[in-house]
Amino acid sequence: MSPTYEPRRTAVLLIDPYNDFLSEGGRIWPRLAAMAGEVGLLDHLRSVVGSAREAGVRVVFVPHRRWEPGDYATWAHPNPTQLGIMERHSFARGTWGGEFHPDFLPQAGDIVIQEHWAQSGFANTDLDFQLKQHGITHVVLVGLLANTCIESTGRFAMELGYHVTLVRDATAAFEPAMMHAAHDLNGPTYAHAITTTDGLTAAFEGAHA
Repeated sequence: MSPTYEPRRTAVLLIDPYNDFLSEGGRIWPRLAAMAGEVGLLDHLRSVVGSAREAGVRVVFVPHRRWEPGDYATWAHPNPTQLGIMERHSFARGTWGGEFHPDFLPQAGDIVIQEHWAQSGFANTDLDFQLKQHGITHVVLVGLLANTCIESTGRFAMELGYHVTLVRDATAAFEPAMMHAAHDLNGPTYAHAITTTDGLTAAFEGAHA
């Protein structure tokens, strides 16, 4: 049976909606463009966020650390993604690439979480605190990337006792195999529901009605 979502206890976690990921000319967009086009990523993100706001579901921005000169350079154990960010300057603070995509800007009532350094939106941030302060029990994860920040944040959410929903076509990855792993192999080990944008928005509309 499909889960139901009580709006006041549900949040959409919009992870890393930066221009570098989602916009033509973004540093990482060329690696995502094919998969994003295949799943209809941008339209589905617009649909999820829009339907959430209409239903009274809170939208929570979960942004990655915006790169600054010197980041990770003196760390003992930067991970491969962080080493890549050092080279590419992805999501650089003060640049267009480090700004949120213009279709996904915070609005009144949204929450913007402290920036996460690695892949989990919970580690070293105020995400758990903010969700608890707002009475959230159910989290819906959308954004990027399916097999890194989405998965790490979802696993952490499950460990903390949240109900976790993944949305297959409101995320993307660099390769089809990564999407398969995220939703068909790994997702079922921690997520309580794995759905599509149409399924989710129908559930939101039903809860709102």
